[in-house]
Amino acid sequence: MADEDSFRDKSGREFKFTSQDFKRVQKLIYDHAGISLSESKQELVYSRLSRRLRATGIRSFEEYLSLLEHDDEAEWEAFTNALTTNLTSFFRESHHFPILAEHMRKHTGHEPFAIWCSAASTGEEPFSIAMTAVDAFGSFAPPVTIIATDLDTNVLETAKAGVYPMARVEKLDPDLVKRFFLRGTGKQEGYVRVRKELRDMITFRQLNLLDNNWPIRSPLDVIFCRNVMIYFDKHTQLEILKKFVPLLRNDGLMFAGHSESFYHAEAYFKLRGKTVYELAAKAKTVSVPPSRRTDADSPPLVQRGAGKP
Repeated sequence: MADEDSFRDKSGREFKFTSQDFKRVQKLIYDHAGISLSESKQELVYSRLSRRLRATGIRSFEEYLSLLEHDDEAEWEAFTNALTTNLTSFFRESHHFPILAEHMRKHTGHEPFAIWCSAASTGEEPFSIAMTAVDAFGSFAPPVTIIATDLDTNVLETAKAGVYPMARVEKLDPDLVKRFFLRGTGKQEGYVRVRKELRDMITFRQLNLLDNNWPIRSPLDVIFCRNVMIYFDKHTQLEILKKFVPLLRNDGLMFAGHSESFYHAEAYFKLRGKTVYELAAKAKTVSVPPSRRTDADSPPLVQRGAGKP
C-alpha cells in the first residue's frame, strides 16, 4: 500500500515528493512572487523542480526547500524561473493592437508615448508593441518609449537577443516578416532576428510585481499586463492594480489577458472594451500629473532608430 503522504499512489519516482513538500513550495512561491499554485499543479511542480535537484546534486525535496528557506539567492532565481510559465506569441490577442495604434495616433507630442509591458516573457509581446508603434507613426524612430519587464531572467535574455526560430513567425504576414525581421544564414539558418531599430526601442529589465518599489517612470500612456494576473489571487491582483493607478495618465489604457477580469477593482479601473481598461473616475484624481516623473534618475528607456518603415 502506498504511503498516504506520497505525491501519488504509485511509487518509483526519482525523488520523494510529499504533500508537505508541495505545501512548502506553494508558500515559498506565493510569498516571493505572488503566484498561487493550485493542487492541480503538483505534477508540474515535481517535474520542473526535479531538474533543479539534479542540477544542484541535492537528493531530496526536503533538503532543496530548506536551502531556499535559508535564502540562497542564486537558487531563488532558478526556483522562480522554473515555476513561471511563459506562453506567448507575436500579436497574441490581436484585437488589442489596433486599439493601441489608435491610442498612439492621438498622441500630442508633449512627451514620448510611454508603454510598460509588465510580463514580457521571451519578447514577442514588446516587439509586437514596437512594430505597432512603427506602423502607427510611419517611422522606425517613433516618439515611443517601451520598458519590458519580467520576473524570469532566463526569458529576458531571449527577449534581449531578439532571435527566434522561423516557426515563431510563420503565421505572420510575409510583408511584416520582411520589414521587421532578418533571416539567419550559416549557423543561424532557420532563425530570424528582430531588426535592430526595434530592439533599440525597448529596455528590458527584471522586475517582480510584488516588489515594493518598481523602477518604472511615470506617467505612462499604456500598461500591458496580460495573462499574468491569472497566477495571483484576488487580493494580490488588487494590490498590483492599485499600484498601477498613479503610474497611468488620466487617459491611459491597461490591456489585460483574455481570461482576466477586474470587476473587484472597479474603484480603480473600468472596462472600456474587450479586456481593455481605463482609470475609473475616482482613480483619476490620484494619478500622477503629466508634468511629474518618478525614478527620474534612471537611464532613458529608449534609444532612437532611424528611417522609414
